Amino acid sequence: MESTHDDGGTTVRRADVPDAGVIARVHVDSRAATMPYLPPQRRTHEEVVWWVREIVLAECLVWVAERGGEVVGYAALGGDVLEDLYLRPDLLRQGIGTLLLDEVKRHSPGGLSLYVFQQNTGARAFYERHGFTVADTDDGSRNMERLPDMTMRWAPAS
Repeated sequence: MESTHDDGGTTVRRADVPDAGVIARVHVDSRAATMPYLPPQRRTHEEVVWWVREIVLAECLVWVAERGGEVVGYAALGGDVLEDLYLRPDLLRQGIGTLLLDEVKRHSPGGLSLYVFQQNTGARAFYERHGFTVADTDDGSRNMERLPDMTMRWAPAS
C-alpha cells in the first residue's frame, strides 16, 4: 500500500469501492464551489456514486487523500491522462492536491496529460506550478459541457 504524508497529517492511498460515495461527494461539491460557470448538477448523488464505482474505479487508477480519517480529495489516472483531481473546497491550498498529483506522476513515467476548462484559472495555475504546459486549446466541442478547454502536458525531467 502506497502512502505519502505531509505536515498536515494527510495520507494518500489507493481508492477502493467503499470510497465511491465520498469520492462522489467530493467531486460534486468541488465542481460546484470552484467552477460556478458549469451548468448545475442534474444527476442524483446515487447516479454520481454509480459513475465513480462502475466507471472511474473500474477504468482508472484512483487515489484518495485522507486527513483525520476522512477522504478529502481524489485523483484518477486513466492511462497517461489525469482524468480527475478534486479536493474538498474548504481544504484548497493546503498541499493536498500536490500530494495527489505527485502520486499520479510517480505512476506516469512517460508523462501525463490532462484537460482543463480555459475559465478554470485556479487549476491552470496549479498545473503550471507543477510543470505542465499548454499543448493545445479547443472551442469546447470535445467536452460534454461545451466550454472552451485546453490540453496540458507534463513530461518528467530527462
